[in-house]
Amino acid sequence: MSVILGIDPGSRVTGYGVVELVSGKLYYQGSGCIRTDPEDLFPNRLKVIYDSVTEIINQFHPTQFAIETPFMDKNASSAFKLCHARAAAMMAGLNAGLYIGEYSPRLVKQTVAGYGNAEKEQVQSMVVKILSLSDCPQSDAADALAIAICHGNTLKGLTGRKVMVGFN
Repeated sequence: MSVILGIDPGSRVTGYGVVELVSGKLYYQGSGCIRTDPEDLFPNRLKVIYDSVTEIINQFHPTQFAIETPFMDKNASSAFKLCHARAAAMMAGLNAGLYIGEYSPRLVKQTVAGYGNAEKEQVQSMVVKILSLSDCPQSDAADALAIAICHGNTLKGLTGRKVMVGFN
């Protein structure tokens, strides 16, 4: 049994999704969004992300942590902020002793929707179907659940190579 925390990082909204892998089947445990105040100083926003992810880890007790790798944006400033938010979330996972699985957006879409260039709505629809949800989660939370699903499938040996970093 593995409890997987998936993170869709963002400096304004960071999505999280938690699934449990039991005997090769994924079960929904929870999801939501961490929202930061865009008027707040950027370092304070990073602290909100770190503290919130730490809280989520304490609530769900994941054994695995998965996060999306950054993609290059046209706006370098936005890309740097995304990377900082990602690092804040990753540090919370590392401080909890979790290994970090990193997945490209393309691999997540390929794993969940069967197509690496799938639209956001296609991914959301498949997350609902895979986890047998009655409602579609918020967009960022659905993306985080897709990342957790991708990691779960990697653990089951159903997807390509996984990249794990961390320490015991």
